Amino acid sequence: MKYKAALFDLDGVLIDTEPIYTRIWSDIESRFPTGIHDFALSIKGNTLPRILGENFEPEDHDEIKRLLVEAEEKMEYPLYPDTVRFLKSLAAAGVPAAIVTSSGDAKMERLFAMHAGLRELFGAVITDSWVSKGKPDPECYMIGARELGAKPEECVVFEDSYNGLKAGRAAGSYVVALSTTNPAEKLADLSDMVAGSLSEIDIDSLF
Repeated sequence: MKYKAALFDLDGVLIDTEPIYTRIWSDIESRFPTGIHDFALSIKGNTLPRILGENFEPEDHDEIKRLLVEAEEKMEYPLYPDTVRFLKSLAAAGVPAAIVTSSGDAKMERLFAMHAGLRELFGAVITDSWVSKGKPDPECYMIGARELGAKPEECVVFEDSYNGLKAGRAAGSYVVALSTTNPAEKLADLSDMVAGSLSEIDIDSLF
């Protein structure tokens, strides 16, 4: 089957920030211990409200949000080497693309300000403000498909986190796992294809 649209997670798929976020959340968790093993890895793909609500005391939420915003404002958002080339190849082939991320709108504004022309490569940008349920719930990918005028089963989802892969699967999409965050051998059962980077993916074989 040839698919009609592409839905991209952000961190660990288009931008190389997952190690940075692992460090940030590890630092936060050291100040507000949860007792969860590999906490920073366990929350990947979740929205901030869900992370806070499920893991921290309500009286600590404001301070944790402050620490996160402070860290994000100092962050660089480096694109993976093949991100722009891959997105431009999709555009040239007439394949619409969307970002589907658990990140917030302010972060997206900073990202697009850093990388001129990046926003124009997407037909839609779905952030945490669009959804009521975070990944692994499929809501975000169903919204992304709708915004591109496609059915979820007509889309390819590009993800790196376990929760994101589960969300893509639950939406009924074809799921490509990128082994930028987690070991390839642990991604196979959650995806239809595993790749080390976007450069390994043949666009013509999917779209």
